[in-house]
Amino acid sequence: MKKIIFFALLAIFSLSTAPAFASEDPVNATETKSTLSEEEVTYYKERVKEINEMDKSELSKSEKKELKHELKDIKETMRNNGPVVYIGGTTLLLIIILILIL
Repeated sequence: MKKIIFFALLAIFSLSTAPAFASEDPVNATETKSTLSEEEVTYYKERVKEINEMDKSELSKSEKKELKHELKDIKETMRNNGPVVYIGGTTLLLIIILILIL
């Protein structure tokens, strides 16, 4: 019984990892993103503090909209700063099952 479960999990893992390594363009399969310098990070943090401390009641609707878009752009820039590892749901489920079995 244990051998059957082992081989079934082995087959599932081997079949689920093949598409992860497939790429249409093997030369440009990975993209490198430049990280932000410390000066840029501190600038963005200070700018967010300035925007949060502003008195927005005196601003017009278009100015508020511009500030909102600026905050969204800063958030996206800061979010894309470091490397991210994505784990699919099936892979996570299989890892949990393996941990429980072992």
